[in-house]
Amino acid sequence: MQFDGKVVVITGASGILGKKVCQAFLEYGGKVVACDIDKLFFNRAFSKEIKTGQIYFQHLDIAVPASVEFGIKAILKKYKKIDVWANLAYPRTQDWGNPIDKVTSQSWNKNVQMHLGGYFWTSKIVLKEMKKRRKGCLINFASIYGVVGPTFSIYQKTGMTMPVAYAAIKGGIINLSKYLANLYGPFGIRVNTICPGGVLNRQPTRFIRNYSKITPLRRLARDDEIAMSVVFLASEAASYITGAALMVDGGWTAQ
Repeated sequence: MQFDGKVVVITGASGILGKKVCQAFLEYGGKVVACDIDKLFFNRAFSKEIKTGQIYFQHLDIAVPASVEFGIKAILKKYKKIDVWANLAYPRTQDWGNPIDKVTSQSWNKNVQMHLGGYFWTSKIVLKEMKKRRKGCLINFASIYGVVGPTFSIYQKTGMTMPVAYAAIKGGIINLSKYLANLYGPFGIRVNTICPGGVLNRQPTRFIRNYSKITPLRRLARDDEIAMSVVFLASEAASYITGAALMVDGGWTAQ
């Protein structure tokens, strides 16, 4: 579970899970590259680590192919390699969350292009580089809702919703990752997906109660529990795991 000397790249590093994943890899000795479009948040969250050179920020927008290509080139120029790449970025349009009868074709196409398309483009370029070294690990973030349908009742009277594009995108990410695992496995590269359940993040009390009631562990996940699943899949402890969709959901999908 140690990452001494390994270069670990996290997209969506300024998000609630991205920040925690960065911290987890730092604790296990990794050279962490935090990729995001929000540098101000990064500077606040990692001020101590920045001063000691433990973490490096790279502006990268996964929804823009040119930004992805530039960012990866910059990382390789600085570190010469990428050992682990984890896609946690969550790009979406301003009308994200509209009910299905208000979803336009433009919104649907844009969200699929930014999110699923962004994961594809980053994976394509990173795996090409890993193939040269015949080693590496790619982890994509999906969701339980890429595997099972939503339980809409938990959102009633909470002001929350489950966007239709989210289910399609996350399901696509899981199968994209399986495709890549089969394609790049012969080169010593592992590709896996993490499917989190609900993560505690100041949701309405009613939602937390509804969600917990029908989850076997009777609670939402903590952000550190999701982060440790990423560390595990990236580590040598998971050296024979590829093409997997790891459920980190308190038993939600076991029902």
